[in-house]
Amino acid sequence: MSRTRATPANPQSLPGVSYVMPVLNDVAHVTNAVESLLAQDFAGDWDITIAVGPSIDGTNDLVDALGKRDKRITVIENPEGSTPAGLNLAIRHSAQPIIVRVDAHSVLPVDYARIAVQTILDTDADNVGGIMDAQGQTPFEQAVARAYGTRVGLGGTRLHVGGPAGEAETVYLGVFQRERIEAVGLFDENIKRGQDWELNQRLRRAGGTVWFTPELRVTYRPRSSVRKLVRQMFATGLWRADLTRRNGTGGSLRYLVPPVAVLGIIAGTLLGIAGIAQALAGSTPFLAWFWLLPAAYALFVVLATVTSTRGLGLRASLWFLIVLPCIHVSWGVGFLLGMARLSPNVTTSTGR
Repeated sequence: MSRTRATPANPQSLPGVSYVMPVLNDVAHVTNAVESLLAQDFAGDWDITIAVGPSIDGTNDLVDALGKRDKRITVIENPEGSTPAGLNLAIRHSAQPIIVRVDAHSVLPVDYARIAVQTILDTDADNVGGIMDAQGQTPFEQAVARAYGTRVGLGGTRLHVGGPAGEAETVYLGVFQRERIEAVGLFDENIKRGQDWELNQRLRRAGGTVWFTPELRVTYRPRSSVRKLVRQMFATGLWRADLTRRNGTGGSLRYLVPPVAVLGIIAGTLLGIAGIAQALAGSTPFLAWFWLLPAAYALFVVLATVTSTRGLGLRASLWFLIVLPCIHVSWGVGFLLGMARLSPNVTTSTGR
């Protein structure tokens, strides 16, 4: 594939950027996301395209009002409502050579586009991204945010915990060269979660570069309740299983840790109960030793909470004891059911 470098012909000019944002049932967050785009200090041309799905919380009316604030904001309908469909619709309706993916739960720092574009010009990367800096407001959200940003929560990848600049497997959100992602077919609309990871793998297989830079730190608002967190993690595990069937693990075994832990907890609990039955029947309760598996996980959660929640506050620290198993178990169960193809498709939309 022919690859044209992104450097502008005139060193004083900048390639324009198109911000693309899929939105569905995000009335509580979308205004802050759009405000962060309007506040960018990027000196080049820009436009914003918001693909709004059939929401039930007033998001559609709110987005329509936001679209009237500036003629460079375009609002389009996303009938399917899914994230990849919304992203592809927004990309096709936008015009600039650099595509900036935006999540309705994210708040971009004022220098985000400027740094990202300069990084593309310096590295000629197909995709540039940085850190998902989760920031909670309530004690529960603060616990989720801390779990996201620690190695015991989501595995310690650079997009969650930071690290040196350089080539990466994937990055948070992404700032793309339009011609490069168009050449590989944009986002796969059959993948409702993890579509960014899958697109990055196609870019890399085509000879491209995915570049991580810690200078790009995006504020992210985590889920606000146990139910929403469990649903999010289950759906993510489910689609990670689908991606693993299609593409393998991408050279990383961290995706297998939660499902292995879930299997250990289930097996240990069932065999431990069998050990109690052995004891009651007068037999040697050798199966009772399997209680050590769930006990070991419970001890891990306690130790992880002690070491990971310093300075977080008592209420948020107590929530962490619940949040961490919610993440691990929901993700692991979703992955196992997804690998076995035993789960209904709960990820057909971007609903929060």
